[in-house]
Amino acid sequence: MMSITFTETQKQRLRELDADTNLAQKVFSNAQERDASFKMMEKRLIGEEKQRLQNLRNYHRCPMICQIERILIDKLTEQGFVQVITPIIITKGFLEKMSITASNPLINQVFWLNKNKCLRPMLAPNLYHLLRRLVRLWEKPIRIFEVGPCFRKDTQGSEHLNEFTMLNLVELGLSQESRLERLRELISLLMGAVGINEYQLVSKPCEVYGETVDIMANIELCSAVVGPHPLDDAWGIVDPWVGLGFGLERLVMVRQGYQNIQRVGRSLIYLDGIRLNI
Repeated sequence: MMSITFTETQKQRLRELDADTNLAQKVFSNAQERDASFKMMEKRLIGEEKQRLQNLRNYHRCPMICQIERILIDKLTEQGFVQVITPIIITKGFLEKMSITASNPLINQVFWLNKNKCLRPMLAPNLYHLLRRLVRLWEKPIRIFEVGPCFRKDTQGSEHLNEFTMLNLVELGLSQESRLERLRELISLLMGAVGINEYQLVSKPCEVYGETVDIMANIELCSAVVGPHPLDDAWGIVDPWVGLGFGLERLVMVRQGYQNIQRVGRSLIYLDGIRLNI
């Protein structure tokens, strides 16, 4: 007996509607059975999307990524962190201080505006710069964080965006002995706040920091680092610190169970993860 699956066009449509990936692998005995099953599945998924869109209008009125951002901001400010806002356009010199020079492969992922300026691929250089100034003005520990857009020429796919939202935080002025404990405490605090309790901590190599502690939940949600670190010298930083960088779109993707990060990025096709051509 001949067995057939959904057509590529049907599979693409199911992916757009965020169907369970196993559904796209269903096997049918003939085209009529397949097409009938697809129509029923598409109708059900469209109905669910329309209901979610109506709920957004009537109740939530705020996309999940904005809700997550507010939750994290509130939690960090409760813990004594100060929110900062820094430029989206940074200089080549700032990248070089982060070891992103012509010999670093990451240089090819930068969106350059001219020979000396680019859209920031990360928040860390600006936070380093602020710490160098604040360490002379505030008592330690110094706790700051920023939430904002970053830009990187990543390969487009189910887990990557060229334009994404980062939350970076740093706490400077800890004792050497307390750094890892504080790191685990902050991870637990923030992951619990956004409702993601199933995750693993994994050590990974990093082209900028050498090695990071990554929060994994099928995909990487956050990279964490402790200092002192060799990069500190370029910024005049000498105190022990901990730092974490979360990708907000990935947090939403995992929290909502989406298969594709495009659903939660800045978009004219999706609204709060809901496909608009329904």
